[in-house]
Amino acid sequence: MSSVVTSFTGMFEAQGNHAPKLTDIEIPLIQRDYAQGREDAKVTDIRSNFLDALHSAVTGGEPIGLDFVYGEIDGGTLRPLDGQQRLTTLFLLHWYLAFRSGRLGENHAWKSFSYATRPSARTFGKRLANWTAEAGTGLLSDRVRNQPWYQHGWRHDPTIQSMLVVLDAIDERFREEDVDAVWARLTDAEQPAISFHLLPISDMGSGEDLYIKMNSRGKPLTDFENFKAGFEKTVAWSTRAADLALRIDTVWSDVLWPYRGDNDIVDDEFENYITFVTQLCEWRDGDFESDGRRLIDRAAVIFGHDHPQAAANLDFLFDAFDTWRSVDIAAVMDDLFSVVATPGETERVIIFGTDVNPNLFDACCHDYGTTRFGYPRMLLLYAVLLHRIHQTEDFPRRLRLLRNLIEASENELRAERMPDLVEDVRRVVVDGALEKVERFNINQVEDEKRKAAFLTASPDLTDVVFRLEDHPVLRGALASFELDPDRLVARVNAFWAFFSDDAVLPALTGAMLTCGDYSRPRSPNVFQFGSPERTSWWRELFTATSYANLDRTRAVLGAFLDQVAASTCPVAETLADMRSDWLVEHEAGPYDWRYYLIRYDTMRTGTSGIYAVPDQRMGYSVCMLRAKQMNSLYRDPYLVAALREADVRDAVQDGTDGPRFTGYATAERWLRLNASNTGLRCVEDGWLLDPPTGKDRDVFDQVRFGMDGLTLTENGYLFAVPQTEVDGRAVDTVDRVEMAAGLLQALVAAGL
Repeated sequence: MSSVVTSFTGMFEAQGNHAPKLTDIEIPLIQRDYAQGREDAKVTDIRSNFLDALHSAVTGGEPIGLDFVYGEIDGGTLRPLDGQQRLTTLFLLHWYLAFRSGRLGENHAWKSFSYATRPSARTFGKRLANWTAEAGTGLLSDRVRNQPWYQHGWRHDPTIQSMLVVLDAIDERFREEDVDAVWARLTDAEQPAISFHLLPISDMGSGEDLYIKMNSRGKPLTDFENFKAGFEKTVAWSTRAADLALRIDTVWSDVLWPYRGDNDIVDDEFENYITFVTQLCEWRDGDFESDGRRLIDRAAVIFGHDHPQAAANLDFLFDAFDTWRSVDIAAVMDDLFSVVATPGETERVIIFGTDVNPNLFDACCHDYGTTRFGYPRMLLLYAVLLHRIHQTEDFPRRLRLLRNLIEASENELRAERMPDLVEDVRRVVVDGALEKVERFNINQVEDEKRKAAFLTASPDLTDVVFRLEDHPVLRGALASFELDPDRLVARVNAFWAFFSDDAVLPALTGAMLTCGDYSRPRSPNVFQFGSPERTSWWRELFTATSYANLDRTRAVLGAFLDQVAASTCPVAETLADMRSDWLVEHEAGPYDWRYYLIRYDTMRTGTSGIYAVPDQRMGYSVCMLRAKQMNSLYRDPYLVAALREADVRDAVQDGTDGPRFTGYATAERWLRLNASNTGLRCVEDGWLLDPPTGKDRDVFDQVRFGMDGLTLTENGYLFAVPQTEVDGRAVDTVDRVEMAAGLLQALVAAGL
């Protein structure tokens, strides 16, 4: 019988999936005492985390699966070999909720739960299950100890004392919950909040043999030992079955021995690497939904005699291990990969990210199933295996190309796409056929074709292109670069120079804007510039879009890099000089949006470097985003600049830089004064004022009468900014930020 997904109460009910119906659960004599109630620090943490997970599942969170419970079932009685601790905690949770909701007196089958480890534990369990007292106050454990049936000698039984500790911990978490609702969620027959896989012992070999092994070793078989026994049966159809068992115990163990854990065994490492190979076989077979199943069940499918590719899959498993026999794996990986780009060294492929282990075999053995060994690393290790198995040509170049495709395909690296992506890896590594790649990011595929054509014409610039690819901001994507053979060397050096120090980021956007509008349209009303804080946003600006969508960015970046390359000053000084020289040249106006972003640093303080507008063009109505979405808080950059210039930040509502906003770019964005609630808003033709009411209105009028250009409109008082027409658009001829700063100072000075 295979495993079935069930719940604690579900085990005692008839099910239509051929699951056994239990009448009792008995913890066998061989098992240790119940340990989850021990009060040492380690167990306390384990208990707390486990109960937190159960609490979340039954109070509206995601349902939780508790892995496998397996044991011997005889005449309806389950004697668990593994899962004793979880089952006992589940029994106590059910008891507590039934006790609290008045259901404990009902005839529940799950109450037939007992311990055979000690007579005292068995008796205590029966007494507890049939206790029908009403809920009261104080510690639940004290109430139990005060019952006439509670025996004084039980204070020496570790299982009983552990149960009482857990009952108090459960009571602490569930005391304020709606116990009827929690009970309903816990015992839901169709969608229980807490479930597990129940596996009868008959599916794992002889129960008697396993019990004997447990007695002789003092602990259960490891997961890998159980897997190995079952896997040998799975591949018994093959002439390689005997060889498989021998190699696992000999030469393959030798391969893994340098990567053993602190316990000086390689079981976990074996299991991780075999899981990785099994996953690859599943993907190559088109299966992307197997992650939730046990390894032995997955292996039974992919390597079983009924699978049409079983022989090929088994051959691949042998190859995946045999290729590392008598090989210094660390040295091989060190020749292929690095985590730091070094000038002049482009042979090794950079693996980007934090906490990166360039030895992908080591990472697979120890980190498989974690974010440290996710899809990108899996595909790269698969590429190495394909190369070693097929002895492919030009592998360093193909590996680099594959790295670039992977880095550009964050949105494509999803479970349902992995079967196609592993086929694309084979096309790149084995066939060298970039033109046949189908599932990696299409923009990056086109970028790789452009680079290949460029290097065919200019092979002497190969190392220069590779050095640019290795920059952590670009990570192989060069669509934002014009590959000009005459200027490429200088531009690459300049790019590395100004992105080598995050301290220059606040000045970078201002300096680049002096060369033109380099923004990348994210949508008709949203434009991305560069971030003053994080290079990750610059990466998003320069990559993750089509070549055509980067036309404007590419042209300005080229002109900017030429200026940086021509300078003999340090980068920070060069950027400052570019900005100051441009401002001197444009000090007489007119003043478009670009002028304001260059002059006022505060208008470039949005973390993301993304700006949203209401009318598909940058102008004087702009939202400065700190994230990607308009539903996150953002600022109006003109209001921030005016407030900073006026230096009256203590006089306004909502903090030193004024208010944050949310919603559409068409929404009104008002800066309001503390004393009078007078409002100021930036609009295309100037500044709107929302006057105060009551006694402050007279003071406001006095200020208003003393200011030229302040007129009443249907939307409020307009402080118009003088403008002229440039290329069909109204552009300021007077600095509107300075005008608003003077207005704010006058209002605050008047007591408003």
